[in-house]
Amino acid sequence: MTHDVQLLWFSDCANHPAARRMLEEVIADLAPGTPIGDVDATDPVTAERVRFPGSPTIRVDGRDIDPSYVDPGDYTPRCRLYRTESGLQGLPERRWIEDTILDTVPNG
Repeated sequence: MTHDVQLLWFSDCANHPAARRMLEEVIADLAPGTPIGDVDATDPVTAERVRFPGSPTIRVDGRDIDPSYVDPGDYTPRCRLYRTESGLQGLPERRWIEDTILDTVPNG
């Protein structure tokens, strides 16, 4: 049984490589062998189809890892900001990824 993990991004986002590294580290610790599905939402049609809230976005089994996530209703390809304990950041908190993986029942 594995999780369905997606990393959604767009080409002008400087934060998606760091988000991928953090995601890979968490998966290695908590769900080894879980593949990461890359979704390039640079194209506005793709962004609309996947309801892209900005780059980087991480979803585990269809659930956004940001505990305060609210669908913006605007899926224009752009960078995403997260309200973290340190203020607005271009990356989510690592513990959000950990919590979502641990709290979500894997697909299987």
